[in-house]
Amino acid sequence: MRFNYILFFLFVSCLSFSQLTVSGVITDENGLPLRDVHIHIANKTSSTSVDGAYVLKDVPEGNQKMYISYIGYKPIDEMINLTIDLTINRQLFPDVVKLDAVAVQQSKNTKSESSNEQVIKGEIIEKYSSQTLGDALKEISGVSILKTGSTIVKPVINGLHSTRVPIINDNVRLEDQQWGTEHAPNFNINSAGKITVIKGASALQYGGDAIGGVVIVEPQIIRKDTLVGKTILDVASNGRGGSISSSIQKGNVYGWSWNALGTFKYLGDRETPNYILSNSGNREQNFSGSIRYAKEKYNFNVMYSFYNAQIGIIKASHIGNVNDLYNSITNKIPSVKGDFTYDLDAPRQEVQHHLVKLNYQQWINDASSLDFQYAFQFNNRLEFDVRRGSANNKAALDLQLATHTFLIDYKTSFEDWKLKTGVNFGYQNNFANTNTGIRPLIPSYEKLDFGYYGIASYSINNSLVLESGLRYDFTTIEATKYYLKSRWEERGYNAMFSNFIVGEEGNQWLTKPQFNYHNLTGNIGLRKQFHHDIEWLVNLSLASRNPNPSELFSDGLHHSTGQIELGDLRLKREQSFKVNTTLKKNWKSFAFQVNPFVNHISNFMYLRPIGFETTIRGAFPVWEFEQSDALLVGIDFNSDWKISEHFSHEVSFAYVSGRNLSDKEDLIDMPPFSLNNKIQYRKEDWHNWIMELKSELVFRQAQYPNNNFNTNIIVDDALTPVLVDISSPPKGYHLLHFSNGMTFKISKKNSLTTTFSVQNILNTTYRDYLNRQRFFVDELGRNFQFQIKLNF
Repeated sequence: MRFNYILFFLFVSCLSFSQLTVSGVITDENGLPLRDVHIHIANKTSSTSVDGAYVLKDVPEGNQKMYISYIGYKPIDEMINLTIDLTINRQLFPDVVKLDAVAVQQSKNTKSESSNEQVIKGEIIEKYSSQTLGDALKEISGVSILKTGSTIVKPVINGLHSTRVPIINDNVRLEDQQWGTEHAPNFNINSAGKITVIKGASALQYGGDAIGGVVIVEPQIIRKDTLVGKTILDVASNGRGGSISSSIQKGNVYGWSWNALGTFKYLGDRETPNYILSNSGNREQNFSGSIRYAKEKYNFNVMYSFYNAQIGIIKASHIGNVNDLYNSITNKIPSVKGDFTYDLDAPRQEVQHHLVKLNYQQWINDASSLDFQYAFQFNNRLEFDVRRGSANNKAALDLQLATHTFLIDYKTSFEDWKLKTGVNFGYQNNFANTNTGIRPLIPSYEKLDFGYYGIASYSINNSLVLESGLRYDFTTIEATKYYLKSRWEERGYNAMFSNFIVGEEGNQWLTKPQFNYHNLTGNIGLRKQFHHDIEWLVNLSLASRNPNPSELFSDGLHHSTGQIELGDLRLKREQSFKVNTTLKKNWKSFAFQVNPFVNHISNFMYLRPIGFETTIRGAFPVWEFEQSDALLVGIDFNSDWKISEHFSHEVSFAYVSGRNLSDKEDLIDMPPFSLNNKIQYRKEDWHNWIMELKSELVFRQAQYPNNNFNTNIIVDDALTPVLVDISSPPKGYHLLHFSNGMTFKISKKNSLTTTFSVQNILNTTYRDYLNRQRFFVDELGRNFQFQIKLNF
């Protein structure tokens, strides 16, 4: 009898610890299978295959929570009772709110399995409707911004920017002369439907030179037979203007779908707490649209976008003599102050960017597809300097950049493998118009590119994925450039580059520099899912970046920044080895992720101030491109705490330390430590009322190189030597921002959202270390902003 009790106890124990299998199919609102849907039951995770099927093995018996999620669709969160193996099929439906979101994350189909992901909700992108892509990306930990004044903004990822951070717009790499620090991305943020930020060179299909990271912008796609639209009107007190953006989109699963977007911005001079920033207004007139035709086995897409901007450069950055330049930098008082105006005078930029894309995708079978894409871009940059008489309206710099790219991508999956491979060809021609009457800063050149890559990921089990990739790139560039003989000898080019000289004209050499580059890029990583929603990602990447035209060929006054820049033909390619890891944890009401990294860069290229130079235009600081080995170490952190039904709190901070290993000193232009706190109150049943207060704390940069130099100024009619402190960073600062918004239902399909916000509530006076114009003026003061959004 006792033996029977023992057998019964063992039988019950086995049942209580039995492991079961759950499988099924996930479909969309039209009954079509969805690929890469995330399914989570107990401590097991999986994702659907191309036919929408999933399998989770060894799931514990009993009451378990089942969570199903997919971007743009309402998640399913339910309890299931497991006593036997189950087949659970579910259908997902679009989430209208999430369709408007900007997701900063990885895509399981096209991007990296081993890179971390963060999400910025749709209300954030709308908040920056009248601003820039860089301003919006600043919301993410580890992403800061490099500025030239208040309107030229570009993203900085883990301390790196410009050509180290390629921007991919609708699968097309943006070629818009982002060489200079004051060349902002020619992109309308209102056209973004989803944005992916990958920190490091793991997105090999987009190029092997992403030493800092990649910003991938994708348009909003509605896979439902519906017609939707949106209009956003922004009014701002600082600048006394605003913007209006309106879009309409026809969605469809199969057949024809299309969208169109127009944006207009108009702002005048910005204001600091104490004075007007003369000539700091800007204008934009943008349009984009696309047409798509889709069938079950193929789809075809045509897209066109036009970006048109006129940007004022503050007059205080252009100074006539060394005395005034020294006094402006030393005394922190702008040399030019004026009354408010909407006029855009010289110096200013005028930029136009055209992009046309044709894409065809063919599904070979349920698991494999082939993509063909051709894209053409034309970028025309005009920079106007302060000139005499009628010449003031004649561009001092006129660059016309034409780029052709052709891509072929193949992807497939089978069992636990996902593979992707592709090839790209590119031809680029830059024409530097010499009719400006001024020698162009960047010369005419031609560039040819060829690249090939392969990426593979393998799912060892439901919780562990390995990923690896390899890429080869070949680039050749040939320029046509006149050098002053005095500059050619000053730079020491005679010994190394005499073979580049092909002609002579007075005091100038006509040269044809040509460079060839062979680059190999690779990465390896893993993604591990632990119990209790703990996820660990590790990525090791090797990247190579060639010197860009600005770094190689710059030679003279950069009119829009008011500084002389000198390139170097001796620059070698950069090579980066980066280790990037992320730990993420999600509780019921609290989540966090921490992301440390180490990045060693050989032959790191950077601009260093070396002195003043006086020209017929005036006196300007001189910056020179140099090269050294560098080490960047840092950590990003962010958390989200749902305090109660109505209150939530977010914290993020970022720290990066850059070291010049060759000269044993700190690197210039590294972002200082920053800490952001945001507390939000949300009451959805009262017109979705959202109120938030944000604290932005930026510390003084304590790590910087000493680039101070001596010059002579006139004191009491005599030349007097002085030390120019061009190195010391400005003080740290603390800003408070407030916003309040509500949504009103007009009809079943129409809604109206109103938002009132205040940036820099306390009207704090400060200067930003990463603003190129910090030597001349303060940052913006208080700004009241009112926004109306109509969904229809």
